[in-house]
Amino acid sequence: MNTATLTLAEDLTITRMGYGAMQLAGPHVFGPPKDRDQALAVLREAVALGITHVDTSDFYGPAVVNELIREALSPYPEELRIVTKVGARRGADGSWIQSLEPADLKAQVHDNLEHLGLDVLDVVNLRVGAAESTGDAPISEQFEALAELRGQGLIRHLGLSGVTDAQLTEAQRIAPVVTVQNLYNLANRQDDALVDRCAAEGIAFAAFFPLGGFSPLQSETLTRVAADLGATPQQVALAWLLQRSPTMALIPGTSSVAHLRENVAAADLLLPEPALTALNAVAGAVAA
Repeated sequence: MNTATLTLAEDLTITRMGYGAMQLAGPHVFGPPKDRDQALAVLREAVALGITHVDTSDFYGPAVVNELIREALSPYPEELRIVTKVGARRGADGSWIQSLEPADLKAQVHDNLEHLGLDVLDVVNLRVGAAESTGDAPISEQFEALAELRGQGLIRHLGLSGVTDAQLTEAQRIAPVVTVQNLYNLANRQDDALVDRCAAEGIAFAAFFPLGGFSPLQSETLTRVAADLGATPQQVALAWLLQRSPTMALIPGTSSVAHLRENVAAADLLLPEPALTALNAVAGAVAA
């Protein structure tokens, strides 16, 4: 694998190709995995392939994914960086419940620490928006609660998820932000300006749903470019993201070892200019 990295702080370097662990839980990210041994194998293979950036949250499962990570990877490799997020709880029916009260955000941090078996979390993202949308509500009170835990040594670095440009600025007045995790992919580029801002400021932009998420990317152009390059459409979509910005980080998820290897191989795929030109026109075509 191409082991290109991002150094976001003196003690924080991650591989640009990461792994999102969300899909290791059961259907709808709820309950245990269909195949526990396979889930453990995927995590171990991710590390074996050189990935040092694993994205998770205690509300995946809930707790299920963090416990799988602990079982598969603890004691953790020295270079591994686990990025987690807070801001939601799960209902008994699997529903997603936004939970942004400062006291509960702190409780969620402690839940992540416990289930991952860690004394300190590398990065904690404050999840503000929903999966496919952002809001413009103030976030200072919430971010201050996490900054307080950072001051206590329970968190090394802070990030944001599902936020706007204004919310990033608001958070930066309180504490440094090392990563922004928003929806962004070949067909969903509403955050183009934020991607560029993050690059200018040395902040990782971790694109979630890089392959389209709940609605997988479908594009004749993507299919054609992939065929021309002897790659899969998914690999081309990931490679496009890596070439989009020097601080772009990817966290594609899968519960399959074979699919994981396929995703990781995308880091070695260099898209030529004609392919980039064709792909750059995809968002407008989809919107039309």
